[in-house]
Amino acid sequence: MSASSYIICATPRSGSTMLCDLLTATHVAGRPASYYRAQDITYWADQMQVPAGLPDGPAFERAYLEALKRYASNGTGTFGLRLMYGSLAELLSRLALIYPDQSRDRGLLEAALGSVTYLHLSRGDKLAQAISRLKAEQSGLWHRAADGSVREGSDTPGQPVYDFAALQGFIAAAQADDHAWNNWFARHGITPHAITYEKLAADPKTALRGVLNALGRNPALADQLKPQTARLADGISAEWAACFAHDSAKT
Repeated sequence: MSASSYIICATPRSGSTMLCDLLTATHVAGRPASYYRAQDITYWADQMQVPAGLPDGPAFERAYLEALKRYASNGTGTFGLRLMYGSLAELLSRLALIYPDQSRDRGLLEAALGSVTYLHLSRGDKLAQAISRLKAEQSGLWHRAADGSVREGSDTPGQPVYDFAALQGFIAAAQADDHAWNNWFARHGITPHAITYEKLAADPKTALRGVLNALGRNPALADQLKPQTARLADGISAEWAACFAHDSAKT
């Protein structure tokens, strides 16, 4: 049975952009993105031509959701959403304005989206995840396209600087978000389809086949697709990892 909707439950720098690209390229899984990231909602409302002048509250949320279902499904009959744990409360608070009779998180999501398939995307190497995030935040370069061109961020990236304390903080944040997702799944009786960054990056086609199978779509659609984002790990990443190991041994 094909899924009518799915949510990619992720953490920053876990490969979610790559996965969203691959799913969009199948032409059967909508076009997932972070539609409920608080700072991006105005942008998406403009993109989807949500009627201007709607007051904040249920009227806007209802119009936004209905426009989003059409836009994110992209004519495929499948709605896709990327959601970081930090945006979960934002999404739920907005849906609660439309469905005040729903008291549980899962009930709100299913009232809005129907039957939902949950995909849990995580990254095992938390140090690499933290390095990727710190480099992106410092340099302003978030993603490169497969051809090496800048896809998201500055065309003239700044020079990142090693910061042991910042890396410790990002590692802790990634661990906390993974733990929070797992607790949330357990609390709501959800068994998600699990994906790791490491398997996605090493063998995108096999990882995508597993996701398509979980969505009830033809896994063979993955066989002709290639990632549209380039890996950003480089010599600086390796140097920082060595520095972090050295500094950790001293603490």
